[in-house]
Amino acid sequence: MKLDDRSNTIFEALLNNPSMNSKEVAHTYKLTRRQLSYRIQKINQWLDNQGLPPINRTRQGYFILDQNVYTALLHDQEGAKPNRILSESERVYMIVFMLISNNDLSLYHFSSELQVSKNTVLNDIKKAQQLVEPFQLTIRYSRKYGYLLEGNEFYTRKLLIHITTVILDMNDGEKLVRHLAHMQAGAVTETIKRIENIEKKLNLKFTDEKLASMPYILLLVLYRINKGHVIDSFYITYDELSNTKEYLATEEILFDHPHIPMVERLFITLHLLTINVYWSELLMEDTIPDLYEALDEMVTRFEKKSVVVIQDRVQLLQKLLLHVKPAYYRIKYELTEINHVQHGLSKEFSVLHHLVEQAIEPLAFLIGKDIPESETVYLTMLIGGWLTKQGDSIQKKIKAIVVCPNGVSVSRLMYRDLKDLFPEFVFLDSLSVREFKVYPYDYDLVFSPIPLETNKKLFTVSSVLHRDEKIRLKKQVSLELHGYFPSKIEMDEMLQIIKEHTTIHDKQQLAKRLYRYMHRDEAESIYTEEPPSSMMVLSDFLPLDHIRMVHTVTSWNEAVKLTAKPLLVNNKIARSYLEAMLNQKEQDPYIVIGNHLAIPHAAPEDGVRETSMSLLHIKEGVDYGKEYRIHIMVVIAAMDKQKHLKALLQLMRLAQSKDAMKTLMQIESKDKMKQLIQDYSFE
Repeated sequence: MKLDDRSNTIFEALLNNPSMNSKEVAHTYKLTRRQLSYRIQKINQWLDNQGLPPINRTRQGYFILDQNVYTALLHDQEGAKPNRILSESERVYMIVFMLISNNDLSLYHFSSELQVSKNTVLNDIKKAQQLVEPFQLTIRYSRKYGYLLEGNEFYTRKLLIHITTVILDMNDGEKLVRHLAHMQAGAVTETIKRIENIEKKLNLKFTDEKLASMPYILLLVLYRINKGHVIDSFYITYDELSNTKEYLATEEILFDHPHIPMVERLFITLHLLTINVYWSELLMEDTIPDLYEALDEMVTRFEKKSVVVIQDRVQLLQKLLLHVKPAYYRIKYELTEINHVQHGLSKEFSVLHHLVEQAIEPLAFLIGKDIPESETVYLTMLIGGWLTKQGDSIQKKIKAIVVCPNGVSVSRLMYRDLKDLFPEFVFLDSLSVREFKVYPYDYDLVFSPIPLETNKKLFTVSSVLHRDEKIRLKKQVSLELHGYFPSKIEMDEMLQIIKEHTTIHDKQQLAKRLYRYMHRDEAESIYTEEPPSSMMVLSDFLPLDHIRMVHTVTSWNEAVKLTAKPLLVNNKIARSYLEAMLNQKEQDPYIVIGNHLAIPHAAPEDGVRETSMSLLHIKEGVDYGKEYRIHIMVVIAAMDKQKHLKALLQLMRLAQSKDAMKTLMQIESKDKMKQLIQDYSFE
């Protein structure tokens, strides 16, 4: 029989602290008296199978362990088998490690090493197969060679690095690795010396965790090479790595191994490049082209998203560079470790991590691959630590979300307007109603054009915020959050605050400029960034050949197809974009922006080739759900968030004008329709 993980944990606690009584054990492991008795019974059954005396209890609840148990299980000598009861997960990792570091393994080898029955080993091997599958590897049995690990050697090396790290983290991990892989102590000591020489030559210090695992990983790689397990092909060329310091370090490590092929030298070089360091001299030297600039852009985006100003920015960038340079190689060449970073699930960490993920695009673009979770978590920890150091906290800031049921384009416009109106808030996301219902992050405020069920502060606003509503909303939010709307500001107090945090070169001129700013007309006190005048207007997107008129249509789908036809003909969209619009089969009001006007659209990645629009006038209209009769349909295909926003705003103003919509629905010619669109293009 095998001992389950819970019983094993209790048994280990008693071995390490035999003075514990029943109450202490039950309290520590949250067990009832009955559950504890059951666990002790399981442990005694296991001991009986091992030929060892059982655990007894006194009337006072203290445990009595026979000395023979200690002798058998806590015998501690260099190179011995595991001196404790292994959990199932530990056994599985050890099986995989043995397969990587040994040949000709049989059930007997596993059973003897793990001190469990052959049936238990067979069950553990099934679990081991599940463990190696993500690495595209297979455990196979051969009568001639015993148990083998088969698959691409490059992926075997990835597994080797991961498994070695896990085993080293186990109790007596280093001793266990040396024992299972039959490593000589002298070989380990010599490899450590060579790594220390590398640190001196590269002018850097590896992290303690990586320094502990490096000698064992290097020795295991050499073992596999010597056994003929060589990487067949490698998609990293000699020119990419041969001019790095890490390549010179590899040559020094292998100075007495002339037979090692070049492809393996490149792999070891890559391994050195992927190892984290906590200090490096001349950090900018020999760095990756454009990496510093990508990190700088990432920090800028984070500042904008989180509404913070990073202090000592250069120092933070240097710290990030220390981590991201090895991460660059890990991500690019698929050597990212399985994420074993156990971060707390605090609300602040989750929100901070979300903001980092939104800011990380420049780095992903540089590498050419998505950034794995394990890497973003570490970046979040670095940036979070920096914010704590400078006294900032995301938790202290007001966090807002925008929930808009009117489609992607409208929600982006609404999101941008609110972000401009409240620059002091951290706007986390723009969401659909469905996304809002399952939104996982902590927030304080919700802005939405429709009522929502929420226990947070909800502000109901129009999808398109006009000037008067912006002023009203600004006052409403201020009164709700602070109990007042600031109308009078003492100039002397403001100048004193400025003086405390910066140098004033001309106090009189600064006072005049501030006075003019604060005493302007109230309608001008709400700053909104208008789209640049160079942005395309509505009529630019709707030339005559993009406008069609029909008397009637048989269905919604037919209407969408007819509207999109000019864009398909002119190669503005792919057919996949039309299919994406048609596949939105749920009848909802997300694309209706007026009583009679709808704007079907999909995501840019669904097949937009050029930002464009097309319009269909349906004389008799078409039903959309049970609530709407649509007479004007405008297909919007947007490649980015900016180019079409001015035109979209003009279209929405048209849709909200009863007179304009009445005229538009009664128009009989494309020319007159074009003229009406032209009129609204310059409002």
